[in-house]
Amino acid sequence: MELEMHPGLPDIEALRTKLLSWYRANARQLPWRKDRDPYHVWVSEIMLQQTRVEAVMGYYARFLAALPNLQALAAVDDETLLKLWEGLGYYSRARNLKKAAGEIMTRHGGVFPQTQKALLALSGIGAYTAGAIASICFDQPTPAVDGNVLRVFARLTEMEAPIDRDATKKAVTAALLPLYAPGDCGTLTQALMELGACVCTPNGTPKCDACPLRDLCRAAQNNSWKRFPVRGEKKARRQQKKQLLLLQCGERFALEKRGDKGLLAGLWQFPNADTDNTDPQAALDAAAARGAAPIALQAQTSYVHVFTHIEWHITAFWILCRNEAPGLTWVTAEQLETQYALPSAFKPAWDIRTAFSEG
Repeated sequence: MELEMHPGLPDIEALRTKLLSWYRANARQLPWRKDRDPYHVWVSEIMLQQTRVEAVMGYYARFLAALPNLQALAAVDDETLLKLWEGLGYYSRARNLKKAAGEIMTRHGGVFPQTQKALLALSGIGAYTAGAIASICFDQPTPAVDGNVLRVFARLTEMEAPIDRDATKKAVTAALLPLYAPGDCGTLTQALMELGACVCTPNGTPKCDACPLRDLCRAAQNNSWKRFPVRGEKKARRQQKKQLLLLQCGERFALEKRGDKGLLAGLWQFPNADTDNTDPQAALDAAAARGAAPIALQAQTSYVHVFTHIEWHITAFWILCRNEAPGLTWVTAEQLETQYALPSAFKPAWDIRTAFSEG
């Protein structure tokens, strides 16, 4: 596919030289850049999907401390794995990490595959991650095209093609191939990512004065950076209203597991139902219907949790109960904090206990 209104990359040799020189002088010192161990690069790249670098740092250190290698990841139990991932969101990423680790152990004898084709055959690894691992760890000429790279490319070339199309990503990947030369493939991949993350930024005015490519960039020359990158029209997020029950009996709280498919599949949650009824009596009735014998409504709160394609509008009710209702898992606060992975969608409901105590 030819890119719409894309006149081609400017001077390839100058681009490569300027990028590599800039990166070697300005690259951030990040823990996953200390070596080119494919396990380290893989874990970091999966964590960094949809997640800021600052948020990943602590998770990355804890994850590697608990699961330092492929063997440990392949053997870890699901509850431990999801607790390590708690708060990062997109939990299928963690499950696919474990699944792919098992695949490497069985199909490749525990040795990380080195080619993009073999990497793409592993669970949870797409074109971007395969390109990143193959180039950074094994010096393969495989561009890793993420949002940062697409933004840099779009401004550099004044590309009109919407960057959220798969066809555009494939075309940009092909257009970047001439930049890759043996010995510098991994550095070039990281330089493009770094430039988009730190200089050609997504929010606010890009730092064109600090950009090593400013003399080659069409958007900088024409002061057209606000127009790029172009995106397709976004669909409005669907809204879903929920009644959530934080049920407490003595020192224990009720949990249940979500189904095996769909959003937050297989994770722990507080009992909840899809309804727009925010009446406290309705919540007490719902607790009674579950067999919890409610005593009193302690507190309630309302909040919105945003996913990629849907918003949950949640009204949460903290209810003291007489019975540990059957069909629910009852755990202490300490167990919930240390053993059970609770998605961030439910954390504000858990936090109303603290707000109530402070009030």
